Amino acid sequence: MKYIPDKGRPFDEILSDLETFGLDDPSYKEARTWSLVYYLNAEYTEFLQNAYGKYFSANGLNPTAFLSLKRLEKDILRYTAELLHVDENAAGVVTSCGTESCMLAVKTYRDIGRKKGIKKPEMILPDTAHVAWDKGAEYFNVKIRRASLAEDMAVDINAVEKMINKNTVMILGSSPEYPHGIIDPIEELGELAQKYNVPLHVDACVGGYILPYLEKLGVSLPKWDFRVPGVTSMTADIHKYGYAAKGASCILYRDLQTFKHQVFVQQDWPGGIFASPAFLGTRPGGAYAAAWAAIQANGIEGYTELAKKTLRATNRLKKGIEKIEGLKLYGDPKASLLAYHSTEPAINIFVVGKVMLDKGWHLDCLQRPDGIHAMVTASHTDEIVDKYLEDLAEAVKTAKAHPELADKGAAATYGMASHLPMRKMVKKEILNMFANSYRLNAKELDLENASEEMGGEEDGDDADSNSMPSFVTKIINWYVKRKSSKANKSK
Repeated sequence: MKYIPDKGRPFDEILSDLETFGLDDPSYKEARTWSLVYYLNAEYTEFLQNAYGKYFSANGLNPTAFLSLKRLEKDILRYTAELLHVDENAAGVVTSCGTESCMLAVKTYRDIGRKKGIKKPEMILPDTAHVAWDKGAEYFNVKIRRASLAEDMAVDINAVEKMINKNTVMILGSSPEYPHGIIDPIEELGELAQKYNVPLHVDACVGGYILPYLEKLGVSLPKWDFRVPGVTSMTADIHKYGYAAKGASCILYRDLQTFKHQVFVQQDWPGGIFASPAFLGTRPGGAYAAAWAAIQANGIEGYTELAKKTLRATNRLKKGIEKIEGLKLYGDPKASLLAYHSTEPAINIFVVGKVMLDKGWHLDCLQRPDGIHAMVTASHTDEIVDKYLEDLAEAVKTAKAHPELADKGAAATYGMASHLPMRKMVKKEILNMFANSYRLNAKELDLENASEEMGGEEDGDDADSNSMPSFVTKIINWYVKRKSSKANKSK
Protein backbone atom coordinates (compact mmCIF):
# COMPACT_ATOMS: atom_id res chain seq x y z
CA MET A 1 0.00 0.00 0.00
CA LYS A 2 1.30 3.44 -0.90
CA TYR A 3 0.94 6.14 1.72
CA ILE A 4 2.22 9.05 -0.37
CA PRO A 5 0.20 9.63 -3.57
CA ASP A 6 2.06 10.05 -6.84
CA LYS A 7 0.09 13.22 -7.49
CA GLY A 8 -1.46 15.63 -5.07
CA ARG A 9 -5.17 15.06 -4.38
CA PRO A 10 -7.99 17.65 -4.44
CA PHE A 11 -8.45 19.55 -1.17
CA ASP A 12 -12.13 18.66 -0.80
CA GLU A 13 -11.40 14.95 -1.25
CA ILE A 14 -8.73 15.06 1.44
CA LEU A 15 -10.99 16.94 3.86
CA SER A 16 -13.74 14.40 3.21
CA ASP A 17 -11.35 11.60 4.20
CA LEU A 18 -10.52 13.39 7.42
CA GLU A 19 -14.21 13.62 8.25
CA THR A 20 -14.57 9.89 7.67
CA PHE A 21 -11.58 9.01 9.83
CA GLY A 22 -13.23 10.67 12.83
CA LEU A 23 -16.56 8.82 12.66
CA ASP A 24 -15.60 6.40 15.43
CA ASP A 25 -14.16 9.07 17.72
CA PRO A 26 -16.03 10.10 20.90
CA SER A 27 -19.19 12.13 20.25
CA TYR A 28 -17.97 15.28 21.96
CA LYS A 29 -20.12 17.62 19.87
CA GLU A 30 -23.19 15.95 21.36
CA ALA A 31 -21.70 16.28 24.89
CA ARG A 32 -21.35 12.50 25.26
CA THR A 33 -17.84 12.85 26.67
CA TRP A 34 -16.89 13.34 30.32
CA SER A 35 -13.16 13.94 29.80
CA LEU A 36 -10.62 15.11 27.20
CA VAL A 37 -12.72 17.73 25.38
CA TYR A 38 -13.98 21.22 26.28
CA TYR A 39 -16.33 21.99 23.40
CA LEU A 40 -18.94 24.75 23.26
CA ASN A 41 -20.49 24.91 19.79
CA ALA A 42 -19.72 25.03 16.07
CA GLU A 43 -19.80 28.83 15.79
CA TYR A 44 -17.35 29.30 18.66
CA THR A 45 -15.07 26.59 17.29
CA GLU A 46 -15.02 28.27 13.87
CA PHE A 47 -14.11 31.55 15.57
CA LEU A 48 -11.16 29.89 17.34
CA GLN A 49 -10.08 28.26 14.08
CA ASN A 50 -10.08 31.64 12.36
CA ALA A 51 -8.05 33.19 15.17
CA TYR A 52 -5.60 30.29 15.06
CA GLY A 53 -5.35 30.57 11.28
CA LYS A 54 -4.27 34.20 11.38
CA TYR A 55 -1.06 33.11 13.13
CA PHE A 56 -0.90 29.61 11.67
CA SER A 57 2.73 29.89 10.52
CA ALA A 58 3.96 32.27 13.21
CA ASN A 59 6.67 30.81 15.45
CA GLY A 60 7.18 31.70 19.09
CA LEU A 61 10.72 30.32 19.07
CA ASN A 62 12.28 33.78 18.86
CA PRO A 63 10.38 36.40 20.90
CA THR A 64 12.33 39.20 19.19
CA ALA A 65 11.06 38.15 15.76
CA PHE A 66 7.31 37.72 16.20
CA LEU A 67 6.61 40.60 18.53
CA SER A 68 2.89 39.98 18.08
CA LEU A 69 3.18 36.59 19.76
CA LYS A 70 5.07 38.08 22.69
CA ARG A 71 2.27 40.60 23.12
CA LEU A 72 -0.39 37.87 22.98
CA GLU A 73 1.53 35.72 25.47
CA LYS A 74 1.95 38.59 27.90
CA ASP A 75 -1.76 39.41 27.74
CA ILE A 76 -2.68 35.77 28.41
CA LEU A 77 -0.32 35.60 31.38
CA ARG A 78 -1.56 38.90 32.82
CA TYR A 79 -5.14 37.66 32.62
CA THR A 80 -4.11 34.39 34.29
CA ALA A 81 -2.18 36.25 36.99
CA GLU A 82 -5.26 38.33 37.75
CA LEU A 83 -7.38 35.18 38.13
CA LEU A 84 -4.79 33.49 40.35
CA HIS A 85 -4.21 36.59 42.50
CA VAL A 86 -0.55 37.31 41.83
CA ASP A 87 0.86 40.73 40.93
CA GLU A 88 2.85 41.79 37.87
CA ASN A 89 6.14 40.92 39.54
CA ALA A 90 5.26 37.34 38.57
CA ALA A 91 6.91 35.68 35.58
CA GLY A 92 5.92 32.79 33.39
CA VAL A 93 5.20 31.40 29.94
CA VAL A 94 2.46 29.93 27.81
CA THR A 95 3.15 26.24 27.22
CA SER A 96 1.68 23.51 25.04
CA CYS A 97 -0.23 21.61 27.75
CA GLY A 98 -0.54 20.90 31.46
CA THR A 99 2.03 18.13 31.31
CA GLU A 100 4.66 20.50 29.92
CA SER A 101 3.78 23.08 32.56
CA CYS A 102 4.04 20.59 35.42
CA MET A 103 7.27 19.06 34.14
CA LEU A 104 8.82 22.52 33.87
CA ALA A 105 8.12 23.05 37.57
CA VAL A 106 9.90 19.77 38.39
CA LYS A 107 12.92 20.88 36.36
CA THR A 108 12.93 24.31 37.99
CA TYR A 109 12.81 23.09 41.58
CA ARG A 110 15.34 20.34 40.90
CA ASP A 111 17.78 22.98 39.65
CA ILE A 112 17.12 25.25 42.63
CA GLY A 113 17.83 22.25 44.83
CA ARG A 114 21.09 21.63 43.02
CA LYS A 115 22.20 25.20 43.77
CA LYS A 116 21.51 24.49 47.42
CA GLY A 117 23.73 21.39 47.22
CA ILE A 118 20.93 18.82 47.13
CA LYS A 119 22.31 15.85 45.21
CA LYS A 120 19.36 13.51 45.62
CA PRO A 121 16.29 15.71 45.10
CA GLU A 122 12.88 14.59 46.34
CA MET A 123 9.40 16.04 45.92
CA ILE A 124 6.31 15.30 47.98
CA LEU A 125 3.17 14.52 45.98
CA PRO A 126 -0.32 13.61 47.15
CA ASP A 127 -1.45 10.14 46.07
CA THR A 128 -3.92 11.91 43.77
CA ALA A 129 -1.38 14.13 42.00
CA HIS A 130 -1.68 14.12 38.21
CA VAL A 131 0.49 11.57 36.44
CA ALA A 132 2.35 14.43 34.73
CA TRP A 133 4.31 14.81 37.98
CA ASP A 134 5.40 11.17 37.82
CA LYS A 135 6.53 11.80 34.28
CA GLY A 136 8.52 14.84 35.36
CA ALA A 137 10.10 12.89 38.20
CA GLU A 138 11.21 10.16 35.80
CA TYR A 139 12.54 12.59 33.20
CA PHE A 140 14.47 14.75 35.68
CA ASN A 141 15.55 12.12 38.17
CA VAL A 142 13.63 13.45 41.16
CA LYS A 143 12.48 10.94 43.75
CA ILE A 144 8.78 10.96 44.59
CA ARG A 145 7.56 10.67 48.15
CA ARG A 146 3.82 10.02 48.12
CA ALA A 147 1.67 11.50 50.86
CA SER A 148 -1.48 9.60 51.80
CA LEU A 149 -4.95 11.09 51.86
CA ALA A 150 -7.12 12.19 54.77
CA GLU A 151 -10.68 10.95 55.20
CA ASP A 152 -12.00 13.74 52.96
CA MET A 153 -9.65 12.49 50.19
CA ALA A 154 -7.52 15.65 50.28
CA VAL A 155 -3.85 15.19 51.05
CA ASP A 156 -3.06 14.48 54.69
CA ILE A 157 -1.08 17.42 56.08
CA ASN A 158 0.55 15.32 58.79
CA ALA A 159 1.72 12.82 56.19
CA VAL A 160 3.28 15.64 54.16
CA GLU A 161 5.08 17.16 57.14
CA LYS A 162 6.59 13.82 58.14
CA MET A 163 8.13 13.46 54.68
CA ILE A 164 9.87 16.84 54.52
CA ASN A 165 13.63 16.45 54.85
CA LYS A 166 16.91 17.97 53.69
CA ASN A 167 16.41 16.60 50.15
CA THR A 168 12.92 18.03 49.61
CA VAL A 169 12.96 20.43 46.64
CA MET A 170 9.18 21.02 46.44
CA ILE A 171 5.78 19.99 47.72
CA LEU A 172 2.61 19.86 45.67
CA GLY A 173 -1.06 20.58 46.17
CA SER A 174 -3.87 20.38 43.61
CA SER A 175 -6.76 22.77 43.02
CA PRO A 176 -8.50 20.43 42.40
CA GLU A 177 -6.96 17.01 41.85
CA TYR A 178 -8.13 15.30 38.68
CA PRO A 179 -9.41 11.85 39.76
CA HIS A 180 -12.03 12.97 42.32
CA GLY A 181 -12.17 16.77 42.08
CA ILE A 182 -11.01 17.42 45.65
CA ILE A 183 -9.12 20.63 46.47
CA ASP A 184 -6.08 19.96 48.64
CA PRO A 185 -5.62 22.11 51.80
CA ILE A 186 -3.43 24.74 50.15
CA GLU A 187 -3.41 27.06 53.17
CA GLU A 188 -2.03 24.35 55.44
CA LEU A 189 0.50 23.33 52.79
CA GLY A 190 1.53 26.98 52.55
CA GLU A 191 2.21 27.03 56.28
CA LEU A 192 4.45 23.98 55.92
CA ALA A 193 6.23 25.55 52.95
CA GLN A 194 7.05 28.63 54.98
CA LYS A 195 7.94 26.70 58.12
CA TYR A 196 10.48 24.51 56.32
CA ASN A 197 11.45 26.99 53.57
CA VAL A 198 10.36 24.60 50.81
CA PRO A 199 8.75 25.70 47.51
CA LEU A 200 5.04 24.94 47.12
CA HIS A 201 3.54 24.44 43.68
CA VAL A 202 -0.22 24.43 43.15
CA ASP A 203 -1.45 22.39 40.20
CA ALA A 204 -4.57 24.22 38.97
CA CYS A 205 -4.36 22.88 35.43
CA VAL A 206 -8.05 21.97 35.63
CA GLY A 207 -9.30 24.53 38.13
CA GLY A 208 -7.37 27.66 37.23
CA TYR A 209 -9.94 29.06 34.79
CA ILE A 210 -13.14 27.99 36.54
CA LEU A 211 -12.57 28.21 40.31
CA PRO A 212 -12.36 32.05 40.24
CA TYR A 213 -15.76 32.20 38.54
CA LEU A 214 -17.30 29.65 40.88
CA GLU A 215 -16.22 31.95 43.71
CA LYS A 216 -17.96 34.83 41.95
CA LEU A 217 -21.11 32.71 41.90
CA GLY A 218 -20.94 32.27 45.66
CA VAL A 219 -19.42 28.79 45.89
CA SER A 220 -17.56 28.58 49.19
CA LEU A 221 -13.99 27.51 48.50
CA PRO A 222 -10.88 27.46 50.66
CA LYS A 223 -8.02 29.66 49.49
CA TRP A 224 -6.42 27.70 46.69
CA ASP A 225 -4.04 30.01 44.80
CA PHE A 226 -1.37 32.72 45.18
CA ARG A 227 -3.44 34.34 47.94
CA VAL A 228 -1.83 31.70 50.16
CA PRO A 229 1.62 32.76 51.47
CA GLY A 230 4.13 30.05 50.63
CA VAL A 231 2.77 29.28 47.16
CA THR A 232 5.70 29.86 44.82
CA SER A 233 4.24 28.75 41.48
CA MET A 234 1.08 27.57 39.75
CA THR A 235 0.00 25.87 36.55
CA ALA A 236 -3.32 26.35 34.72
CA ASP A 237 -4.57 25.12 31.33
CA ILE A 238 -6.45 27.70 29.31
CA HIS A 239 -7.47 25.03 26.80
CA LYS A 240 -9.66 23.51 29.51
CA TYR A 241 -12.16 25.84 31.20
CA GLY A 242 -10.69 28.83 29.39
CA TYR A 243 -12.22 27.22 26.28
CA ALA A 244 -9.21 27.98 24.09
CA ALA A 245 -7.94 25.76 21.28
CA LYS A 246 -5.85 22.76 22.26
CA GLY A 247 -2.22 23.51 22.94
CA ALA A 248 -2.40 26.29 25.56
CA SER A 249 -1.39 26.13 29.22
CA CYS A 250 0.40 28.52 31.58
CA ILE A 251 2.97 28.30 34.32
CA LEU A 252 3.48 31.30 36.61
CA TYR A 253 6.07 31.90 39.31
CA ARG A 254 5.60 34.44 42.08
CA ASP A 255 9.00 35.98 41.34
CA LEU A 256 11.51 36.29 38.53
CA GLN A 257 14.40 34.66 40.39
CA THR A 258 12.55 31.35 40.65
CA PHE A 259 11.48 31.51 37.00
CA LYS A 260 15.09 31.98 35.85
CA HIS A 261 15.80 28.35 36.80
CA GLN A 262 13.31 27.23 34.16
CA VAL A 263 15.03 29.08 31.32
CA PHE A 264 17.54 27.28 29.10
CA VAL A 265 20.46 29.25 27.62
CA GLN A 266 23.30 28.08 25.34
CA GLN A 267 25.68 30.92 24.60
CA ASP A 268 28.25 29.00 22.48
CA TRP A 269 26.14 27.29 19.80
CA PRO A 270 27.50 27.96 16.27
CA GLY A 271 23.95 28.88 15.22
CA GLY A 272 23.98 31.80 17.61
CA ILE A 273 23.16 32.47 21.23
CA PHE A 274 20.07 30.44 22.07
CA ALA A 275 17.59 30.97 24.90
CA SER A 276 14.35 29.11 25.50
CA PRO A 277 11.85 29.54 28.37
CA ALA A 278 10.08 26.17 28.02
CA PHE A 279 10.49 22.70 26.48
CA LEU A 280 9.32 23.42 22.97
CA GLY A 281 11.59 25.13 20.50
CA THR A 282 9.06 25.96 17.82
CA ARG A 283 6.00 27.27 19.64
CA PRO A 284 2.91 27.45 17.39
CA GLY A 285 1.64 31.00 17.17
CA GLY A 286 -1.88 29.86 16.39
CA ALA A 287 -2.31 28.50 19.91
CA TYR A 288 -1.38 31.90 21.37
CA ALA A 289 -3.83 33.67 19.07
CA ALA A 290 -6.71 31.30 19.83
CA ALA A 291 -6.12 31.54 23.59
CA TRP A 292 -6.03 35.34 23.44
CA ALA A 293 -9.15 35.35 21.27
CA ALA A 294 -10.99 33.07 23.72
CA ILE A 295 -10.31 35.49 26.57
CA GLN A 296 -11.48 38.46 24.52
CA ALA A 297 -14.60 36.68 23.28
CA ASN A 298 -15.78 35.48 26.69
CA GLY A 299 -14.62 38.14 29.11
CA ILE A 300 -15.55 38.02 32.78
CA GLU A 301 -19.27 38.00 32.01
CA GLY A 302 -19.01 35.15 29.52
CA TYR A 303 -16.79 32.99 31.70
CA THR A 304 -19.07 33.58 34.66
CA GLU A 305 -22.06 32.40 32.61
CA LEU A 306 -20.15 29.31 31.45
CA ALA A 307 -19.22 28.56 35.06
CA LYS A 308 -22.87 28.96 36.07
CA LYS A 309 -23.95 26.39 33.47
CA THR A 310 -21.18 24.04 34.56
CA LEU A 311 -22.09 24.41 38.23
CA ARG A 312 -25.75 23.71 37.49
CA ALA A 313 -24.86 20.56 35.56
CA THR A 314 -22.41 19.39 38.24
CA ASN A 315 -24.91 19.82 41.07
CA ARG A 316 -27.61 18.08 39.04
CA LEU A 317 -25.25 15.19 38.32
CA LYS A 318 -24.10 14.85 41.94
CA LYS A 319 -27.68 14.80 43.27
CA GLY A 320 -28.68 12.25 40.64
CA ILE A 321 -25.78 9.92 41.40
CA GLU A 322 -26.49 10.01 45.14
CA LYS A 323 -30.09 8.97 44.44
CA ILE A 324 -29.02 5.79 42.63
CA GLU A 325 -28.94 2.95 45.14
CA GLY A 326 -25.53 1.35 45.25
CA LEU A 327 -23.53 4.40 44.13
CA LYS A 328 -21.75 7.06 46.18
CA LEU A 329 -19.57 10.08 45.41
CA TYR A 330 -15.97 10.16 46.52
CA GLY A 331 -15.52 12.98 49.03
CA ASP A 332 -17.20 16.36 48.62
CA PRO A 333 -16.06 17.79 45.26
CA LYS A 334 -16.62 21.56 45.10
CA ALA A 335 -15.78 22.23 41.46
CA SER A 336 -16.61 20.52 38.18
CA LEU A 337 -14.84 17.19 38.59
CA LEU A 338 -16.24 14.24 40.50
CA ALA A 339 -16.01 10.49 40.88
CA TYR A 340 -18.31 7.83 42.22
CA HIS A 341 -18.04 4.21 43.28
CA SER A 342 -20.09 1.16 44.13
CA THR A 343 -21.20 0.65 47.73
CA GLU A 344 -22.41 -2.90 47.11
CA PRO A 345 -20.20 -5.92 46.32
CA ALA A 346 -22.87 -7.11 43.88
CA ILE A 347 -22.34 -4.01 41.71
CA ASN A 348 -19.03 -4.11 39.84
CA ILE A 349 -18.23 -0.51 38.98
CA PHE A 350 -16.22 -1.57 35.92
CA VAL A 351 -19.27 -3.38 34.54
CA VAL A 352 -21.24 -0.18 35.10
CA GLY A 353 -18.58 1.70 33.16
CA LYS A 354 -18.59 -0.83 30.31
CA VAL A 355 -22.39 -0.67 29.98
CA MET A 356 -22.19 3.13 29.86
CA LEU A 357 -19.54 2.92 27.14
CA ASP A 358 -21.81 0.61 25.17
CA LYS A 359 -24.56 3.23 25.50
CA GLY A 360 -22.32 5.76 23.80
CA TRP A 361 -20.89 7.66 26.77
CA HIS A 362 -17.15 8.29 26.84
CA LEU A 363 -15.92 8.16 30.45
CA ASP A 364 -12.85 7.19 32.45
CA CYS A 365 -12.56 4.39 34.96
CA LEU A 366 -10.46 4.93 38.08
CA GLN A 367 -8.37 2.57 40.16
CA ARG A 368 -6.97 2.51 43.68
CA PRO A 369 -9.79 2.98 44.64
CA ASP A 370 -12.09 1.80 41.86
CA GLY A 371 -14.55 4.28 40.44
CA ILE A 372 -15.90 6.23 37.50
CA HIS A 373 -14.79 9.78 36.77
CA ALA A 374 -16.71 12.70 35.29
CA MET A 375 -15.50 16.10 34.11
CA VAL A 376 -18.48 18.41 33.65
CA THR A 377 -18.56 21.32 31.19
CA ALA A 378 -21.01 24.01 30.14
CA SER A 379 -22.11 21.77 27.26
CA HIS A 380 -23.69 19.28 29.66
CA THR A 381 -27.23 20.61 29.57
CA ASP A 382 -30.08 19.39 31.78
CA GLU A 383 -31.19 17.03 29.00
CA ILE A 384 -27.70 15.53 28.67
CA VAL A 385 -27.28 15.08 32.43
CA ASP A 386 -30.73 13.54 32.82
CA LYS A 387 -30.08 11.08 29.99
CA TYR A 388 -26.72 10.17 31.52
CA LEU A 389 -28.37 9.53 34.89
CA GLU A 390 -31.11 7.46 33.28
CA ASP A 391 -28.54 5.31 31.51
CA LEU A 392 -26.43 5.11 34.65
CA ALA A 393 -29.34 3.79 36.70
CA GLU A 394 -29.95 1.13 34.04
CA ALA A 395 -26.25 0.27 33.97
CA VAL A 396 -26.26 -0.30 37.73
CA LYS A 397 -29.26 -2.62 37.41
CA THR A 398 -27.53 -4.52 34.61
CA ALA A 399 -24.34 -4.90 36.63
CA LYS A 400 -26.29 -6.17 39.63
CA ALA A 401 -28.39 -8.60 37.58
CA HIS A 402 -25.45 -9.95 35.59
CA PRO A 403 -22.40 -10.42 37.84
CA GLU A 404 -20.88 -12.68 35.17
CA LEU A 405 -20.16 -9.55 33.10
CA ALA A 406 -17.33 -8.75 35.50
CA ASP A 407 -15.37 -11.60 33.91
CA LYS A 408 -15.83 -10.47 30.33
CA GLY A 409 -14.31 -7.91 27.98
CA ALA A 410 -13.23 -4.47 29.10
CA ALA A 411 -14.82 -4.82 32.56
CA ALA A 412 -12.64 -7.82 33.28
CA THR A 413 -9.62 -6.09 31.80
CA TYR A 414 -9.97 -2.97 33.95
CA GLY A 415 -10.91 -4.94 37.04
CA MET A 416 -8.08 -7.45 36.86
CA ALA A 417 -5.44 -4.97 35.76
CA SER A 418 -6.35 -2.65 38.64
CA HIS A 419 -6.07 -5.33 41.28
CA LEU A 420 -3.16 -7.46 40.10
CA PRO A 421 -0.49 -7.48 42.82
CA MET A 422 2.48 -7.61 40.45
CA ARG A 423 2.60 -3.88 39.64
CA LYS A 424 6.07 -3.96 38.04
CA MET A 425 4.92 -6.81 35.82
CA VAL A 426 1.81 -4.81 34.90
CA LYS A 427 4.01 -1.84 34.02
CA LYS A 428 6.26 -3.97 31.85
CA GLU A 429 3.38 -5.52 29.94
CA ILE A 430 1.65 -2.16 29.49
CA LEU A 431 4.92 -0.79 28.12
CA ASN A 432 5.21 -3.67 25.68
CA MET A 433 1.62 -3.34 24.53
CA PHE A 434 1.65 0.44 24.28
CA ALA A 435 5.01 0.62 22.50
CA ASN A 436 3.88 -2.11 20.10
CA SER A 437 0.93 0.05 19.07
CA TYR A 438 3.41 2.58 17.65
CA ARG A 439 5.05 0.09 15.31
CA LEU A 440 4.15 0.94 11.76
CA ASN A 441 2.77 -2.56 11.11
CA ALA A 442 0.86 -2.83 14.40
CA LYS A 443 -2.82 -3.47 14.90
CA GLU A 444 -4.92 -1.01 16.87
CA LEU A 445 -4.94 -1.26 20.67
CA ASP A 446 -7.67 -3.68 21.71
CA LEU A 447 -9.14 -3.25 25.18
CA GLU A 448 -12.10 -5.52 24.57
CA ASN A 449 -11.31 -8.72 22.68
CA ALA A 450 -8.74 -11.07 24.12
CA SER A 451 -6.75 -12.95 21.53
CA GLU A 452 -6.37 -16.73 21.66
CA GLU A 453 -2.63 -16.35 21.49
CA MET A 454 -0.68 -14.79 24.30
CA GLY A 455 1.37 -13.30 21.52
CA GLY A 456 4.79 -11.79 21.54
CA GLU A 457 8.16 -12.52 22.94
CA GLU A 458 8.96 -11.70 26.53
CA ASP A 459 9.87 -8.18 25.49
CA GLY A 460 6.74 -7.68 23.44
CA ASP A 461 8.27 -8.01 19.97
CA ASP A 462 5.13 -9.39 18.33
CA ALA A 463 3.39 -6.63 16.39
CA ASP A 464 0.02 -8.28 17.03
CA SER A 465 0.30 -8.43 20.83
CA ASN A 466 -1.81 -5.31 21.32
CA SER A 467 -4.66 -6.96 23.20
CA MET A 468 -4.95 -5.62 26.72
CA PRO A 469 -6.87 -8.73 27.90
CA SER A 470 -4.07 -10.91 26.54
CA PHE A 471 -1.47 -9.20 28.72
CA VAL A 472 -3.77 -9.44 31.75
CA THR A 473 -4.22 -13.14 31.08
CA LYS A 474 -0.48 -13.52 30.68
CA ILE A 475 0.18 -11.93 34.07
CA ILE A 476 -2.54 -13.93 35.80
CA ASN A 477 -1.20 -17.19 34.35
CA TRP A 478 2.31 -16.25 35.43
CA TYR A 479 1.11 -15.31 38.92
CA VAL A 480 -0.89 -18.53 39.34
CA LYS A 481 2.06 -20.64 38.19
CA ARG A 482 4.34 -18.76 40.59
CA LYS A 483 2.03 -19.37 43.55
CA SER A 484 1.64 -23.01 42.55
CA SER A 485 5.40 -23.45 42.28
CA LYS A 486 5.94 -21.90 45.73
CA ALA A 487 3.24 -24.14 47.19
CA ASN A 488 4.88 -27.25 45.73
CA LYS A 489 8.29 -26.23 47.05
CA SER A 490 6.88 -25.71 50.51
CA LYS A 491 5.60 -29.31 50.46
